[in-house]
Amino acid sequence: MKILVVGGGGREHAICWKLSQEKNVEKVYCAPGNAGIASLAECLDIKDTELDKLADFAEANQIDLTVVGPEVPLVMGISDVFAKRGLRVFGPDASCSRLEGSKLFSKEFFVRHDIPTAKYKEYTDIDKAIEEIDSFGYPVVIKADGLAAGKGVVIPENREDAIDTLKMIMADKKFGDAGNLVVVEEFLTGIETSILAFVDKNTIIPMESAKDHKKIFELEKGPNTGGMGTFSPSTIYTDDLAKKVYDEVLIKSLKGFQADGLDYRGILFVGLMITSKGEKVLEFNCRFGDPETQSVLMRLDTDLSEIMMAITEDRLADVDIKYSDDAAACVVLASGGYPEAYEKGKEITGLNDVDDSIVVFHSGTKFDGNKIVTNGGRVLGVCSRGKDVEAAAKNVYKNIEKISFKGMHYRKDIGVDYEQGK
Repeated sequence: MKILVVGGGGREHAICWKLSQEKNVEKVYCAPGNAGIASLAECLDIKDTELDKLADFAEANQIDLTVVGPEVPLVMGISDVFAKRGLRVFGPDASCSRLEGSKLFSKEFFVRHDIPTAKYKEYTDIDKAIEEIDSFGYPVVIKADGLAAGKGVVIPENREDAIDTLKMIMADKKFGDAGNLVVVEEFLTGIETSILAFVDKNTIIPMESAKDHKKIFELEKGPNTGGMGTFSPSTIYTDDLAKKVYDEVLIKSLKGFQADGLDYRGILFVGLMITSKGEKVLEFNCRFGDPETQSVLMRLDTDLSEIMMAITEDRLADVDIKYSDDAAACVVLASGGYPEAYEKGKEITGLNDVDDSIVVFHSGTKFDGNKIVTNGGRVLGVCSRGKDVEAAAKNVYKNIEKISFKGMHYRKDIGVDYEQGK
């Protein structure tokens, strides 16, 4: 079959990497792709937001399946555009994707279907938000309602910082229209983790667990990012916890989709906080996480194309999904200054020097003549399998030393005991 992957980040590189190894996949296209994806797929000069152009290409080239990676085209309604033209697409439609596109919509869904989550209140009036902010206590969680590339959640420690955050989002419009409404939540203490699940109209099947690290610096310090590294399986995701999450979150979500008339088909990403009072849902995303996908797909033994085709036909329950017993780790190499202002166009060296056991997924790269240069905040994801998380992570760190670009920054505590200097 011929498959079109929409997107150009590390997640899409991992999807293309997996699909390109599968026997029933004849050719992979990627729009727009990046310098790493170009070695596996034919990259197209079409942006992931040019929905009609993407549909035109799929139609003209008899694409059997289009796989949508990023959240923006999903929220824009790419699945609806393709479905209207009789084109097979993997990813939830616009009505379902509101669960990621609006923090308020998702919070109301959680409450309506008895899915555990933090207490919250929404505001469109900045003065009212400032007036009531103290009632939540500190730290407090302030979220821009709309999409903000994973950076729209801020956790001020005191009233002064909270007011500055509200002004930044609602008055200064740091995230544009995404900040017209904010959701303010109680701060939850605990351990953050996430679970990805395959979903069709009748079935929800969790994938193997992965632990994400969102803060820019070691030991979860500094501002939030899109994710600085992951490992799989998550060391805190016990069988007991997995059962609780399945019963209290995943099954309730599936029943909620059905009750609300949401024909959800695709990936559900659940961000969780494991607290002393049980698990609480932080957020839903309607697509593969990045960089969780990189770690999980390194371990997936079943053909991804088989699973995706089954989901589009509501027969997910018939697929026997298997994973390797190995662990996997992925460490993100970021541009200096990320997640704030950063420079692009820095030459990357050493990509051909890494061991064969390493897979380097490109997140923000492009060609500059024959050179590969940086083209984003998160630049590369260096990944490895291993007999356990620590073995995989140590192999990653050993090989990171061979890669270089000006300003390169990465966390040194993904999957290893950082405080003991391992």
